[in-house]
Amino acid sequence: MSALFGNYGKRRAQIVKGRGTIVEDTQGKKYLDFTSGIAVVSLGHAHPAIVKAIQEQSEKLWHMSNLFDIPGQEIVAQKLVANTHLKYAFFCNSGAEANEAAIKMARKHTGKHHIITFEKSFHGRTFGAMSATGQSKIHNGFGPLVEKFTVLPFNDVEALEATIDDSVAAIMLEMIQGEGGVNSVSPQFAEAIANICDDKGILLIVDEVQTGIGRTGTRYAFEQTVLKPNIVTLAKGLGGGFPVGAMLGTADLYDTFGPGTHGTTFGGNPLAMRVAETILDHVFEPSFLANVQEISSFFVKQLQANLPTNYTVQGQGLLLGIGCGDTEVASYIMAAEEKGLLLVGAGPNVIRLLPPLTVSKTEIDEAVEILKTILQ
Repeated sequence: MSALFGNYGKRRAQIVKGRGTIVEDTQGKKYLDFTSGIAVVSLGHAHPAIVKAIQEQSEKLWHMSNLFDIPGQEIVAQKLVANTHLKYAFFCNSGAEANEAAIKMARKHTGKHHIITFEKSFHGRTFGAMSATGQSKIHNGFGPLVEKFTVLPFNDVEALEATIDDSVAAIMLEMIQGEGGVNSVSPQFAEAIANICDDKGILLIVDEVQTGIGRTGTRYAFEQTVLKPNIVTLAKGLGGGFPVGAMLGTADLYDTFGPGTHGTTFGGNPLAMRVAETILDHVFEPSFLANVQEISSFFVKQLQANLPTNYTVQGQGLLLGIGCGDTEVASYIMAAEEKGLLLVGAGPNVIRLLPPLTVSKTEIDEAVEILKTILQ
């Protein structure tokens, strides 16, 4: 009998080894990993540069309290905000923590409590982040949520304009709703949000936990829109599998988080910062990002050419989804696993495709062939 709580629906494969896009289970069976730990393993499993960074840093210093200066934080922060309108970073351990920090920052900075979020969004499972999430299945059974969140239809300009008043502190959204169905912000919605925030002095929080750090083909997904967020949250790909989260903010937010206002025991520790620095040295290279865009274009074309026409391909970069109409995708995901392809859903009717950013065209062809078989 297991000594673990049963809060995860465990898959059949027990993965014990990985290299690049390929992982192996306890029986020696190999799989193409198109989950990347849910958009986490950005450089693939056991990337030599990350392995080296962990080995070298682990022999020096793993942890130090944030009461002391941690030089790696300054290095990573500078890389994250370079050539953007953002100025400062706060480091934590996860996306949920980053979003909690963003919610606290928005409320404290504005002196207001009302935050607008959107249906099918996902911001985390801690109480503040859960309350911001626009999915009832995340809320069920936990009692009263944190107050003053209004959840609106996604990409609905009229509903947003009708809700805005002087009580609103911030608008909080994902550029692509990864958990909610791989739904992208429309250009019209982005423009409306930008105008509202400028006109009303409302803060914009962009949750880039899943879309950030090259996943959509640019450093941050918001860079492909007119949006200029006051706060950006990051995690997942920032650590390449090591727990790292971050909140970035504009210059005017600096004084809001003074000493003692917010903190973390493990966030921004030397080992995490060394890993994040290594990730950014690879992913933020223009040639690397250009390759992500090229591979994405190839992947989309292969999917469109090989899948039945009643399926839709959506998303950006290497955060793609196969929309299956009203058909539930759980059985497809299990069938793919049997054939050696690991996938994850995005809501009940969308297959999410999240290969490492280093995936090859040959591996994509192999994955598409499996998808073609199970979807037909």
